[in-house]
Amino acid sequence: MWHSTTVLWYIVCLIAIGNGDRYHPERPSWRAAAARQVAAPDAAEYTAQHWTEEAQAGIRARQRGARASTAEHTARNIVMFLGDGMSITTLAAARTLLGQRQGRTGEESQLAFETFPTVGLTKTYCINGQIADSSCTATAYLCGVKANRGTIGLSGAVPRYDCAASLQEAARLNSIAAWALDDGRDAGVVTTTRVTHASPAGAFAKVANRHWENDAEILKDNQDPNLCPDIAQQLVNSYPGNLFKVILGGGRREFLPTSSVDEEGTVGRRTDGRNLIEEWQADKRARNVSYGYVWNRNQLMNVAESLPEYLLGLFEGDHLQYHLEADSATEPTLAELTEVAIRSLSRNEKGFFLFVEGGRIDHAHHDNLVELALDETLEMSAAVARAAELLSEDDSLIVVTADHAHVMTLNGYSPRGTDILGPSNDRDEAGVPYMTLSYSNGPGFRPHVNGTRVDVTTETNYRRVDWMSHVDVPLASETHGGEDVAVFARGPQHAMFAGLYEQSQLPHLMAYAACIGPGLHACSAAATHLLAPALLTAIALLNMIKR
Repeated sequence: MWHSTTVLWYIVCLIAIGNGDRYHPERPSWRAAAARQVAAPDAAEYTAQHWTEEAQAGIRARQRGARASTAEHTARNIVMFLGDGMSITTLAAARTLLGQRQGRTGEESQLAFETFPTVGLTKTYCINGQIADSSCTATAYLCGVKANRGTIGLSGAVPRYDCAASLQEAARLNSIAAWALDDGRDAGVVTTTRVTHASPAGAFAKVANRHWENDAEILKDNQDPNLCPDIAQQLVNSYPGNLFKVILGGGRREFLPTSSVDEEGTVGRRTDGRNLIEEWQADKRARNVSYGYVWNRNQLMNVAESLPEYLLGLFEGDHLQYHLEADSATEPTLAELTEVAIRSLSRNEKGFFLFVEGGRIDHAHHDNLVELALDETLEMSAAVARAAELLSEDDSLIVVTADHAHVMTLNGYSPRGTDILGPSNDRDEAGVPYMTLSYSNGPGFRPHVNGTRVDVTTETNYRRVDWMSHVDVPLASETHGGEDVAVFARGPQHAMFAGLYEQSQLPHLMAYAACIGPGLHACSAAATHLLAPALLTAIALLNMIKR
């Protein structure tokens, strides 16, 4: 009896023979086809139930190992910070840069969240991806279910681009933002990317392709935007996005028709003729609630003096500018956006859930722009520090993590305090300098000359913020990394975030701490703990009566 893998390989070979040199073994297409002959995921992984049960089992395991909870140790508020692409290497380099900017050696420094009492690690792979993208990870850390790359808010039963499959109710997921709203709390999103980008979309969208940010993108894929609304429309007109009290970020172009030009000259991308900013405002008027729309920092600071019930801020046509390149008069910092959001949401006595993304860490890494990536990380650290100042550790849980890693390396044998953005004190075998921070792939590749690497430190734009570090493998865009990412937690039930676990456990852990959503809750565990002495006393009395 032949093994099934052998049979599959035999069939592939027969197909190759029948198609001439189409599958020539020396061609990349053949190698790619051969690489795909790998074990498939367990069928159960394509269901939401599998990941929910996996997360609940993880919570039960932590309960057994942790001290008993008390009712006072539950979270009224949750703030989840997401550094997009914030690998552990990025953290090490960023904290060093922070210290060196302050005139110290740097390695001993700490980012704001690195002082948090609990640290864990999450595994970031997705259903069909050894190395994840930002959409399947958003589904994991906001909806609690691992998914296919390119999809948001849908279980692994939905392939990318499959509009029809995304309409199946069993495959459609609710996020922790919806769980908070269902409990009477408020919710909001803050990001330095477009608010319709993959990470923030995980809080509100259910879509079979992360690029369906407007109707035109759906039509490009020959799908029907009337059946499967785009991400911007879902944010404005569908639950839970239409109930978010705060939406702050970029991406005006996704809300405006092609016939419109926004305040800063960006042309809209919608072909359905709809102006979703106006629709958002009309919805709030119809519900007789106060609202405000702002598009620059000055307007944000003015409205912050007397915040409306609902606030929409879109500060760029596309993503927000990098902090080091931004116009401070028009562009708010991530810390400022975070503070406005917290002050707004804190008015709900029951509490809130807030998602905050430092999204441009990822973009800078993709372009091999080291200093920009690290500075964006420091901006997120500043935002976390501001949140920690505004919120009590007694009733507010702050969780800081990343969606995936990147392929930047910190290498060489330089002495302590060596400029983290400069070259190593080491040299390659030909005596050519190399950077302490470099990438394994990306657009920063320089062709070798006579078999020797070029000296990048002699380039005319060396060390400018737009200078790309050198790489080994030439690619138009640097890739993500597949290693684990860190999780930092402070506040009620923070100890539950220790250890190594699936990324999809994160929203379940946050929901456990806040007593919202499905599954186990800390308040239920506390009640059981408080009843335990009475139960033991009752049992003892019964035993005495029996005797």
